[in-house]
Amino acid sequence: MLNGSVRATARLITLVEANDSSVPEIMKQVYPHSGKAYVIGFTGAPGAGKSTVVGKLARLLDQSGKKVAIIAIDPSSPFTGGALLGDRIRMMEDLGTKQNVFIRSLGSRGEMGGLSEATYRVANVLDAFGKDYIFVETVGAGQAEIEVTKLADSVVVVLSPGMGDEIQAMKAGTMEIGDIVVLNKADQAGADMLASSLKVALHWATKNGEREPVLVKTIAVQQKGIEELWKELEVYRDYSIENGQLKQRREKRIRIEICKIMEDKIMRYLDKFTSDSKEFDQGIKEVSIDNKNPSQQAEVLLETFLSYLKQQENLK
Repeated sequence: MLNGSVRATARLITLVEANDSSVPEIMKQVYPHSGKAYVIGFTGAPGAGKSTVVGKLARLLDQSGKKVAIIAIDPSSPFTGGALLGDRIRMMEDLGTKQNVFIRSLGSRGEMGGLSEATYRVANVLDAFGKDYIFVETVGAGQAEIEVTKLADSVVVVLSPGMGDEIQAMKAGTMEIGDIVVLNKADQAGADMLASSLKVALHWATKNGEREPVLVKTIAVQQKGIEELWKELEVYRDYSIENGQLKQRREKRIRIEICKIMEDKIMRYLDKFTSDSKEFDQGIKEVSIDNKNPSQQAEVLLETFLSYLKQQENLK
């Protein structure tokens, strides 16, 4: 992967996405080579044109010699767990032959917030792979997709006329998470009126002392407004570096990553404990047969588990 092998990187991401037991060792090797890429999140309702905006931006950067990775989060089937992969198919048609552009679709796997649990790790792998920019496109549920604000260095909210997006965005507080708001399909009826409403909403949603998000109009399928959008993203990046926001965001991201790693490690031990422990089996019987209080049993078993955890760590 560090030698630029696309195939090796793809295989590594497959292991990382599956949270294979080798992941802790893999990430130990990956982290020293990460920390250079700039991560941009794209969120908004389905049908607003997020994938098209992301694809056209990637094409623009590719033309200037920049290396871009796209992580497209697809909704997983609640029955099979598989992802629909539609975003990757559409993007591959446009960008599949571009050597500087790497596209990976991840299933959301039931995670709320618009990202999959593996997105942080996959972003680190692509960072170490040498990408200059990493675009993360959320599922597009339209609401509650705030997880991307924890991962990205900047966030773009994509809206379009005629979908009621503006009402949903204002209700769900989506306007407050965007550093830049894109009004895509700006050639459609009602776009100018919506743009005026959005400017007012953005002004009133901005707190004193904070930078007001910029509204950019695009017609992504025609490549219109894409260069202007990129210029605004560069302006925001410079602003966030100068006022220390980028540093603060990255420190928060590191904090979240460390917590996720700790949580994952504890869950691995807990799974093993609940599978192998005679005390745990006995605790279940005492609740189901002897009608004991589950809360009290959980307290007792927690003490047993903590002792088990110390033993496992001492064995290393």
